[in-house]
Amino acid sequence: MKSKPIKLTPTSYALLALLDRFGELTSYEIKDALETSIENFWPVPHTTAYQEPARLASGGYLSARQEKGGRRRRRYALTDAGREALRAWADEPAAGPPQLRDELLLKIFAGADPEPLVAERLAWYRRKIEEYESYLAAVKLAPGWSGPERTLRGGIKYHRKMIEVFEEMHREEEDR
Repeated sequence: MKSKPIKLTPTSYALLALLDRFGELTSYEIKDALETSIENFWPVPHTTAYQEPARLASGGYLSARQEKGGRRRRRYALTDAGREALRAWADEPAAGPPQLRDELLLKIFAGADPEPLVAERLAWYRRKIEEYESYLAAVKLAPGWSGPERTLRGGIKYHRKMIEVFEEMHREEEDR
């Protein structure tokens, strides 16, 4: 039962999806799970892992259980209301437009020399592809993880395409 109505944001749904996928988690475990999954395509401030679960619990979307011993951490789990809200949101046939926040492009816009920035970015994209491919290998071993597998494949394709974009930008700069 909801104790107070709250507005769900895309980040709220990200946390609901995370708990749907992984089950009951502490805020620290949520932060760790975010870092190796959702944050690869949906940036989430670290404080969200500590604030948003309590907010979602106050709205009835998560249950909260405090551990009896040890560090007495609070563990959060998806409620039926949370699962219903997540399914309704995920089943909507529309999504908001993508958001591009790229400090490299902002620096180039501000007049920075793109050469060292682009070289570093290309190396970062290549490392990210390797990281995603290692996640993909692990996900393939887990039955029922087709959503994360598709997301990882999409991420790999995205980073490969961005390598092409930045290599083309580099060639265009050389041609000037």
